[in-house]
Amino acid sequence: METIRLTQFSPGSGCGCKIAPKVLEEILQGQTSELVSPNLLVGHDEKDDAAVYDLGNGTALVSTTDFFTPIVDDPYDYGRIAATNALSDVYAMGGKPLLAIAILGWPVDKLPAQVAGIVVQGARAVCTQNGIPLAGGHSIDIQDPVFGLAVTGIVEIKYLKRNSTATPGCRIYLTKPLGIGMISTAEKKGLARAEHLLKAKDLMLRSNAAGSLLATLPYITAMTDVTGFGLAGHLLEMCEGSGIDATIDFDRVPVIDGIEEYIKLNTIPGGTYRNFKSYGEKISPLDHYQKMILCDPQTSGGLLLAVEEKHTVEFETFCQEHEISFFGIGQTLPSAGNIVRLALSKA
Repeated sequence: METIRLTQFSPGSGCGCKIAPKVLEEILQGQTSELVSPNLLVGHDEKDDAAVYDLGNGTALVSTTDFFTPIVDDPYDYGRIAATNALSDVYAMGGKPLLAIAILGWPVDKLPAQVAGIVVQGARAVCTQNGIPLAGGHSIDIQDPVFGLAVTGIVEIKYLKRNSTATPGCRIYLTKPLGIGMISTAEKKGLARAEHLLKAKDLMLRSNAAGSLLATLPYITAMTDVTGFGLAGHLLEMCEGSGIDATIDFDRVPVIDGIEEYIKLNTIPGGTYRNFKSYGEKISPLDHYQKMILCDPQTSGGLLLAVEEKHTVEFETFCQEHEISFFGIGQTLPSAGNIVRLALSKA
């Protein structure tokens, strides 16, 4: 089979192809659930990672879906990354996945069916690693390749974590460095260095399964994952849902080594600009570098957590004992008004 670069068939890269937050708000504006179920703990009205349905026995189902266009050229890695990313939403809510269903859109006249098969194999391998079956799926013939999963999981309600329950006076933590969007765009343009591609791939394949373990810690007041809206966008969602403000210690925000090179090369995803256009007025003034980092769309990004300040030492010790990476990047604050704002500070 001839070498095929999947990113050349991708108008966007990974979660960078998500619809911008402001446009998504326009799409969903005025829509409410006609059927209000008391068992639906998290649903359409919340901007959370998954829907959650109370089973009435102290546990709840967690349901989510995530899919995107190719973010890497290798089809097996594409499948693995897409699966890792989709499973993350369940882990980010403190749950454990039960099964997955594949979602495949494939341009059958442009790309061999065997390549799609390799994509599915990659996803199946990740599902197996996470102890769940890839139990089926649905496919369509489409202009550009798309792949992802619908995942069903389960969570003990007492351990359910949401992105709308952060409290003032918490330390904000992130578990993975930023920059995946820029490196992925550089790969598409043939400008990425091999060592940076390897680092980005390793990060995207790093499971967020630690979320189900971290969820047992009562002093974590909120948790989500960082994906297509960038760190700033997902932190803003946490702040808006929780009715708080936040400050980011920008000098402590982790980035992939060498990311400055890609900012200079201008390998900036379109999603970065769409993100800033959607929520830039809610952030204190940013220079170009800060904007490119904080608004960079992540694919299979890290967990974002709010931890009660008095328990930060305990939290960091727990992470070290369980080999969970962590970076303290900011603080949550009481709301100063009707508009949620993110402020930057020097570490």
